[in-house]
This record gives sequence, structure tokens and C-alpha cells, in this order.
Amino acid sequence: MQALILAGGEGTRLRPLTSSVPKPVLTLVDRPFIAFMLEWLRGHGVDDVIMSCGFLADGVRDVLGDGSAHGVRLRYVEEPEPLGTGGALKFAEDLLDERFLMLNGDILTDLDVTAQLALHEARGARGTLALTPVEDPSAYGLVRTREDGAVTGFVEKPSPDQIDTRNISAGIYVLERDVLELLELGRRASIERDVFPRLVGDGLYGYVGEGYWLDIGTPERYLQGTADILAGRVETEVVGPALIASDAVLAPTARVGEGVVLGAGVTVGADCVVERAVVLEGATVGDSCRLRDCVIDAGAQLGAGTVVDGHSIVGAGVSVRAGSVITGGARLFPDDTNHGGADDRAR
Repeated sequence: MQALILAGGEGTRLRPLTSSVPKPVLTLVDRPFIAFMLEWLRGHGVDDVIMSCGFLADGVRDVLGDGSAHGVRLRYVEEPEPLGTGGALKFAEDLLDERFLMLNGDILTDLDVTAQLALHEARGARGTLALTPVEDPSAYGLVRTREDGAVTGFVEKPSPDQIDTRNISAGIYVLERDVLELLELGRRASIERDVFPRLVGDGLYGYVGEGYWLDIGTPERYLQGTADILAGRVETEVVGPALIASDAVLAPTARVGEGVVLGAGVTVGADCVVERAVVLEGATVGDSCRLRDCVIDAGAQLGAGTVVDGHSIVGAGVSVRAGSVITGGARLFPDDTNHGGADDRAR
């Protein structure tokens, strides 16, 4: 089975983590994020993967190579300019089989793609969307279906009186090659808005999955995904409740809670408290620091008594002065000149 993964986004909501590192290979727990997707797909019989790249494409290729380390054949296509999800699909046309999977490259999931493929086959569908129920669908687009799974319509960001289902698109599609005829090469298009509505009543179905699903495109969701992996709420090969690299150095009086990742070469000083936080390789955390719900990027240095919380991010190599408070979703970029002192708030 073949899969096309859309991985051309710039990951702006995760900056500065993605300022120089492409989002697909951003470290999540102990490996590049996209590795979780490749392992999950391989478990459902996918052996041929095409990565549709744009921003920092070379960085993706340098990390993932030919895919052999993940048990798949991995090839790349690079859009000369962003063309949307439909444009990216059409651009990859020459490499696509008669039937293939298409996936958004920023989801963490263990949904049953094998069952989705079986429904697609049984219905003789042209396209089958994986759907996932969410508690509050108002921020998403609803997908309405009949009992047999046939899609009857879409509602973008529904008002309360429009919510008659909680199923949203999970960004995982089984497609027949003839769907490509609805797209024009080199023209910007959205498969969700320009193609799927045209297939309603003409072979478009939905498969409702009950497994884990999360879009990790924000700091809050990145940390949630980390905690869920470590807690075993999503099926992966990682064992939690915290992950500490073998060469990380922790002072005897440092306290590390659940949902924490300490990367290779990390140093954590005396009397520190680290909870639901990610500290990436080579970072140094001074004595008496408090880290909670935050990300400390590779090589950053936190002075003694620093507090970082509230889904804030300290960028790679940033030095933060002792006693600083970084809160409220603040983001410190490597090229910033003032790190610390008064509170650094979200910007």
C-alpha cells in the first residue's frame, strides 16, 4: 500500500522550535515526529511513502533518508511554491498508484487504517475519509454521513444549532487515482474545499474511527502528545511515564514528574522541579528552576531560579538570565537580545 504525506507546512505555530527544523522531523519524545506516523502506517501494510515537502525540504530528507530505518520505501517531491493540499496532491501525480492513502503530516494517531481501507473496498468508493469524534466540534468542520457511511455534506466551524454530529475529518484519506482528474496541475487548490464537496453523492464515504487522534501543531498539543505517548494513551513503542536519556545528568535533589522528556546531554541542577515539560538535547537547567508545561529547545541555558511555564518555549541555544520568569505562552527566539529579567509574556 502507498501513502502520500503532506509535509510542506512551515509549522509557524510551533516556532521557534520549527524556525530551523522542519516540523516533520521535530523531536517528539525520543524520535522525529514523523517516525511515529511511519511506524503506524507500516503496521497497516504501507510500504511505499511519498513525502510532499516544501519548507526546509532538505532537512526532512537528511533526517529520514530513504526510509529503510523505518521499514518503508521513502521518496520525496518538492513543490516549487505552496499550492494547497489539492495542488500538492496533483503535483505528486506521476508517483501515485491507482489507490493510495493521503495524510496530513501533523497528526499523531493510532486509528485503524486497515478498517478504513476495508470500508472503502466494500463500498466501491472513490474516496473514504477517516472521521474522528471530538467533544467540541465547533472549531472544526463537521462531516455528515448516512448509516452506510456515505458523506452527505460538510459544515465549516458550525454554530451550536448546526451540530448534529461530532465527527470531524481526521486528515487521513483513501483515494482512487481518478480523483486527480478534478485538479489542475500548477493551480492552487484545497482537496477539502475544492474536491470533496464535488464527490458528495459520487463515491465519497466516511469511516468513523475510535482510536487516538491529535493534531500536534501548537505548543499545547505538542506537550499533550508527549504526555499521551509517555502515558500509553496512544499505541507506540515508547514506555513512560517519563523519558530520561541515559547521559542526562540530574542533581540528587532535582524532582522530575510524569510527562517529562530530558534529551541527550541535558543537565538539571539542584532543587529543580520539572513537570510535563520537554528539555531537548544539550540544554542546561540551573539550580532551583521550575519548569512546567513548557519546551526548552536544544542547547538552551537557564540561569538559577528561572521559571518557565504556561506553554512557553525557549529557543535553541538561548541563554536566560537567573531569576527570570517566562510565562503566558512566551517564545524566546535564538536571535532575541533580551532574555530574562522582567516577565516575558506571549508574543
